[in-house]
Amino acid sequence: MTHDETTAGAVAGPGGTPPGPSPVRPDPTVDPIFSDDDAASPARPSFTGAPSAADPTFSGGGPADELSIPVDSSDAVTPAFSTEPVAEEETVPAAPVGAVEPVFAEPATPSLPKGGNGEGTPSPGTATLPPELAAAARTLFGDRLDLAAAYAELLATDGVVRGLIGPRETPRLWERHLLNCAAMAERIPEGASLIDVGSGAGLPGLVLAIARPDLTVTLVEPLARRTAFLVEAVQQLGLTASVRVFRGRAEEAAAGSRDVAALSADIVTARAVAALDRLAAWCLPLTVPGGRLVALKGASAAEEIAEHADAVARLGGGEPELHRCGVGVIDPPATVIEVVRERVVGPVRKKGPKRSRGGRRHGGRGRDR
Repeated sequence: MTHDETTAGAVAGPGGTPPGPSPVRPDPTVDPIFSDDDAASPARPSFTGAPSAADPTFSGGGPADELSIPVDSSDAVTPAFSTEPVAEEETVPAAPVGAVEPVFAEPATPSLPKGGNGEGTPSPGTATLPPELAAAARTLFGDRLDLAAAYAELLATDGVVRGLIGPRETPRLWERHLLNCAAMAERIPEGASLIDVGSGAGLPGLVLAIARPDLTVTLVEPLARRTAFLVEAVQQLGLTASVRVFRGRAEEAAAGSRDVAALSADIVTARAVAALDRLAAWCLPLTVPGGRLVALKGASAAEEIAEHADAVARLGGGEPELHRCGVGVIDPPATVIEVVRERVVGPVRKKGPKRSRGGRRHGGRGRDR
């Protein structure tokens, strides 16, 4: 079913549901911009954010030639939460000799790239805000537009050099990516907790953290190359108080481990990750009961709803709804699918071989167990 509602107040669920725009027609929106050479591979989960001197899993403050940032997603990672965020001006001592090898390192250059004029600063492109989009950007980012511009420049430089986005996307970062992600903020209640699944280069999670300082955001990404970029971006943009990075898959984040509690949030977002049935399987377990999955989609959104509504219901989700965000601000508006987690559905257990009355299992070639 495709519909939209405007509510005068909150509805069931943490934080409620904010007013939505008017009825919709599925229009094309963003395309995935991440490089295709990285297939998601298993990685043991770890939290990162502002490093703490008491946690040997992280290091920072040392010279660049003393730090190593792995780029292989198969590297073993010991789960660890970051502790209290460290202010940007503080210096975090490097991990002591013999400590666990750091997975993420504090960036050697504390300042953001400025387009390639500085020594060692990459310069594959620029992310200048087009004049015709300036009004929309001011509406969506408000007094944090300068911070959004700094992030756009980071994407256009380091993001391209590291292969996180394609170089042809640089001229249209604002039009096709940042503004579309920021428009999703109207579907997120004030003060909500948010998990961004498959965050990649930070879209939409980091954009929403910039546009909405009231949110607490966790970026979930399994690949080390991308999580290293996210950690540096969070630190350089001064967002360590509200944003943390989890290296691992959505299933690992939802399950937790002996050392790391399972994650959950009021809102779970995703962009260009998977079809709705798989997306619901990954994201609904991370959503608190009554919370919502808010997925940024494209022209096929209505077809996905029709095709996968039954699968979503089996996973504990309500009827998927299609909304358009940024009506009257961006053209075309961003298209999102929302799913409320109505009930908790446990994992499907595999059935084992049946045991006969004589104590033997069928299929076991007659051997006693």
